[in-house]
Amino acid sequence: MADQPCGFLVLDKPAGLTSHTCVGRVRRAYGLKRVGHGGTLDPAVTGVLPIALGAATRLLPYLSGDKAYQGTVQLGLTTSTDDLEGEVLSRGPVPALGEAALEAALARFRGAIEQVPPQVSAVHVDGQRAYARVRRGERLELAARPVTLHSLELLGWDPGTGQLELALRCSAGTYVRALARDLGAALGCGGALARLRRTEALGFSLEQAMPLEALEAGAPPALLDPLLPLAGLAQHRLTAAEQDGWRCGRAPALPAHLAGLAADMPVVVLDPDGNLAGMARSGEGLLQPKLVLDAAG
Repeated sequence: MADQPCGFLVLDKPAGLTSHTCVGRVRRAYGLKRVGHGGTLDPAVTGVLPIALGAATRLLPYLSGDKAYQGTVQLGLTTSTDDLEGEVLSRGPVPALGEAALEAALARFRGAIEQVPPQVSAVHVDGQRAYARVRRGERLELAARPVTLHSLELLGWDPGTGQLELALRCSAGTYVRALARDLGAALGCGGALARLRRTEALGFSLEQAMPLEALEAGAPPALLDPLLPLAGLAQHRLTAAEQDGWRCGRAPALPAHLAGLAADMPVVVLDPDGNLAGMARSGEGLLQPKLVLDAAG
């Protein structure tokens, strides 16, 4: 861990680039192959793209999957991709809508819902990505999936353009394009996503994000501490007596302050100096090692 970078970089992804392209630029800037991102953004979408470097890539499964967005929905049309990047399938008039009608429609999408992903999406269908099959001319029947919209707020409504401004916080796997499509259907006029900006992801926010150009302005930016996005999880600091055993993969006893922790819950394990030593799961009165940094041997 000490021999190579280990931490997180948060990019403010610009429009027009894929998440994969951004990862490639980070690899070149830091001279590191072991780089991964947390949550793909469509090329047209901007905002928070957390990137893990070095051993921090192994922490991605432990981070919160919830995300937050601000976006614009264009009413009065539907498209093949559920955003304005796709082929227009239909157009229609936008009805006169007051705030009460809009709020009533939005209320249907708050909380736990079933959502059908967009046709052009990364969902697997018979071992292939949906978008690959659609590009070959197929029309797919995608199954609805459970997602949760923790909050959905109307920020603005322009009757002249038929555009809604929304802010939302949602679970992993939620498609904002599908929300735009379904909201337009609920309002009886069709809808598609016009613009989208991610404001939070994996516990990181826009306040921590930097422009892609920062990678080319001399020395690469300092990385964020890998402990930062793990702050909401239970922690245990190893004693000096426990540290050698931990580095060899031995499970220390579940400490008294974690006695009430449910089985199989993640625990952040720190070394005696307070640095990240790895991740464990609670079970059978032990902290079962799942990720050991600086392992012995």
